[in-house]
Amino acid sequence: MSLMPKPQIAARLSVAPMMDWTDRHCRYLHRLLSREVLLYTEMVTAPALVRGGALHLLDYSPEEHPVALQLGGSDPAELAQAARLGAQAGYDEINLNVGCPSDRVQSGTFGAVLMKEPDLVAECCAAMIEAVDVEVAVKCRLGVDDQDPEIALPEFLSRVSAAGVGRVIIHARKAWLKGLSPKENRDIPPLDYDLALKMKELFPSLHISVNGGVASLKEAQGFLDQGFDGVMLGRAAYHQPVDILGSADRMIFGSGRPDQTGEDAVRAMIPYIEAHLASGGKLHQITRHMLGLFAGQPGARAWRRVLSEGATRPGAGSELVEAALAEITGVAA
Repeated sequence: MSLMPKPQIAARLSVAPMMDWTDRHCRYLHRLLSREVLLYTEMVTAPALVRGGALHLLDYSPEEHPVALQLGGSDPAELAQAARLGAQAGYDEINLNVGCPSDRVQSGTFGAVLMKEPDLVAECCAAMIEAVDVEVAVKCRLGVDDQDPEIALPEFLSRVSAAGVGRVIIHARKAWLKGLSPKENRDIPPLDYDLALKMKELFPSLHISVNGGVASLKEAQGFLDQGFDGVMLGRAAYHQPVDILGSADRMIFGSGRPDQTGEDAVRAMIPYIEAHLASGGKLHQITRHMLGLFAGQPGARAWRRVLSEGATRPGAGSELVEAALAEITGVAA
């Protein structure tokens, strides 16, 4: 039996928190494809939970475990309370966002701008750790703006690890808070995986995952072989979920579970979809996350077209999903 916390075991491969993408319906789909990977919520701001009382943002399905809550904020007491709410809701890990470069995040003094304030981040982490029994982790960048990552990153990790953080996800790019959009910040600053790996040498007791630009399971395994403790994938896992997650349990975790196909996932989603519709939900809230299930396969374009054109129509139900699946299989589901 491993002595590592469950999230650290699952974090051998994880799906990144992505705003407007990794909601509870997306996570449920991803969990059908992989039982092992660590899943993340979209970033939830501490003020929304503590001041706004938006506890519905913590809703998830029990089947999603292991699942981590990512928080945004910069007030230690408020983050501690938000972490407490997340732990009470049953999340397996509480993660602090120190990587998002959006203007909205900067104006709230959280996200990547906090790379400039490692002492404040350490104070926030210490308060969160004191408040909860589950693991508190941090997702950060190499640095921001004119910082020298060779200096800024080890200083940052030194502060947060001294505060009690045992796990860090490093997005292996700098963030430019002025001049680049959030989308450009995901592509334009050059990747420096070597510097991220060097942090593992400097901080051998830290569990370090690498994030940024990883596009396949083969690449992910390569990073694990180099010495990273985990790999986090974002857009590739979302747009090609079967390619990344369908065989992850076997390839990354050594599980004997059979690889999952897009068809497996669609059939398993039908009862979930019907329950969602019965509770007043809309079909497109779920199917928008399913468009990439057959990426690269014959019929994929027709699958996407049927769902995209029909899912927002009044009364659209699971029969539309079955019709879309027939474009792939050639027979009705």
